[in-house]
Amino acid sequence: MLDSKLDCPLSLFAASSAPDMRQVTLGMIGGGTVGSGVFHALQHNSALMASRIGVKIRVAKIAVKAIDEPRPYAIPASLMTTDWESVVNDPQVDVVTELVGGTGLAKTMILAALKLGKPVITANKALLSAHGEELFAAAEQYGTNLYYEASVCGGIPIIKALREGFVGNRILELYGIVNGTCNYILTRMKREGAEFSDVLKDAQAQGYAEAEPSLDVDGFDAQHKIGILASLAHGFWVNPKHIHVEGIRHLTRADIQFAKQLGYTIKLLGIIKKAGDSVTQQASNGDAQLRKSKPANRVSGRIQVSVYPTLIPDRHVLASVNDVFNAVYVRGDIVGDTLFYGRGAGKDATASAVLSDVADAALDLKFGTKHRVPPFVPHELDGSVMALEEVISRYFVRLNVVDVPGTLAKIAKIFGDAQIGISSVIQPEGHEGASVPLILMLHDAPNGAVARALKTVGSLKVVKGAPVMIRVENFD
Repeated sequence: MLDSKLDCPLSLFAASSAPDMRQVTLGMIGGGTVGSGVFHALQHNSALMASRIGVKIRVAKIAVKAIDEPRPYAIPASLMTTDWESVVNDPQVDVVTELVGGTGLAKTMILAALKLGKPVITANKALLSAHGEELFAAAEQYGTNLYYEASVCGGIPIIKALREGFVGNRILELYGIVNGTCNYILTRMKREGAEFSDVLKDAQAQGYAEAEPSLDVDGFDAQHKIGILASLAHGFWVNPKHIHVEGIRHLTRADIQFAKQLGYTIKLLGIIKKAGDSVTQQASNGDAQLRKSKPANRVSGRIQVSVYPTLIPDRHVLASVNDVFNAVYVRGDIVGDTLFYGRGAGKDATASAVLSDVADAALDLKFGTKHRVPPFVPHELDGSVMALEEVISRYFVRLNVVDVPGTLAKIAKIFGDAQIGISSVIQPEGHEGASVPLILMLHDAPNGAVARALKTVGSLKVVKGAPVMIRVENFD
């Protein structure tokens, strides 16, 4: 039957009030920015969720640091407690959310819930980056599940896409703009021709950057996220110590402007790529031989996992991702190129991802399974992260040189001796004998070879200050 006004089945709205509907009780640890956002979202859309999944979600208790602490959305005092163990141990609580952050007490909280066989939902990227392998093993040991959609890119459903949507794909490449603070700073540096330090101060004043911004601007937040994505995409747990990380503090207005002149935009990218011995390239030499050498569904391969500022061609879609927005560009061997875009942080975007996990946990409980699609399954044999020195890239190099005859020849000889080609040169006009910028675009070369050549270049008397090198990605 259709309602003439709404033109949709009345049963859709009746579902949420069906007397035999399963109810799942949620216990929350953390009632701050994210936690109160999740509670608010549940109050706002709980009937909608119930109509879609056939399960009512009821919040039983919310553990907080202080009952009277300020929070974006109000939580009834009757629901709050300062005793997190009472939430985890409550026999009525079916599912636990951990939304407190950190890698110490949060780990204890999650393990306590998993040991009771209770599914856990977390948004804790730092904890998963440092201890994910242990936590997923504990979930398996105790016959339950750990959900983590909100740990990477806020409201963008990239975890579910990699785990479920691309289950039939090998992930060949993944590029992520996964830190909104850095993207905001770089956007304004390009848009306004401003220096890093000036934009950072303003971003802090507006609440887009923390008072102590190193987690964001030095690349460590992106490291946590890209490590989780690499582990999920390639089937072995990536140790964060093996991820090369560079931030954006060293970038200047000159770098942004010269990149723009060359047709590029600078973004902080998390990069995951199959290395030269990837299964795709092995398969091109003969699928039969590959099947003989490896067990079914078990492949070996090395991957690049890195975080660093990157020159992106202005024509590429990632170059147009601005301000605090995130984007993840994924290339699968079957699906080809795909893009995921949206808000990567904030109480509402993160709450949306948490609700997605709440729905999954509720459905798993409804149908009596610990998970319909495993959260993380090791499937690569001898997978490893390759050293940055081996990674091949193109490069933007900025030097400050003395404008005298023979300067460029000396520099070119050093690169030539290292078998590194120079594709283009920009040198603004200056007065002879004065210091001027010299911009070089280098052809593909191993990072180690370029680093050694730049060390030699930097020792020349005609070069003033340390050379600046930024990698270039053309997405070929």
